[in-house]
Formats: sequence, C-alpha cells, structure tokens
Amino acid sequence: MPSMLKKKDWSTLTRRALTATEVVANLAKLESWRLNGDGAAVAIEKTFTFANYFETMSFVNAVAFIAHAQDHHPDLSVHFSRCVVRFNTHDLGGISMTDFDCAAQIDALLA
Repeated sequence: MPSMLKKKDWSTLTRRALTATEVVANLAKLESWRLNGDGAAVAIEKTFTFANYFETMSFVNAVAFIAHAQDHHPDLSVHFSRCVVRFNTHDLGGISMTDFDCAAQIDALLA
C-alpha cells in the first residue's frame, strides 16, 4: 500500500492550509479532482458515476468507512447514479494534505 494510503493519526500531526501552489501541485497527482469554491469555502471535489442506486450507495458507505477511519469527513451529494465528494479542512479554512490523502484513498476504492 502506498504511504499516502496508510491511515494517519491526524490528532498527532500538525495540519495547515496549503498554499495555492501546493494545492495545484497536489491536485495534479489526482485524477479528475478539481477545485471548487473560493476563500474558506474552497474545496477539492470529484463526481463519481455508477450504473445504479445500489452501486452509488455502496460507494457512499465505503466513503463513510474511510472518513470515519481518518476522522475527516467530506461533504457528499448523493444522487441515483452519481456521488459528488467534496473535501476541505473546515477548521483551517482551506485545503490541507488531509484532504488529498483522503481523496487518494477514495480513488483507490475504484482502482
């Protein structure tokens, strides 16, 4: 398992909001994730598409498991055959490495 996909104890790590340059550099490492919003509401997000509601809900439950394990919870917009996953670090008012780590774990679900 790549080190980026290992569980991290965020309570023992110092987190900070990334600079715009750091966000762009990390975003380039993820497939189909994009920036959305501005200011404290800026986030990375991705739309995942599925064949039906059952597959969508299975994905949502897997995302919930990752979010609980990482203690970092995305905003989810759930529809019949798609789910939009949106990460930012609310307490920092921006995007942190936590967001990118969790996004990579979610991508790994479907790899």
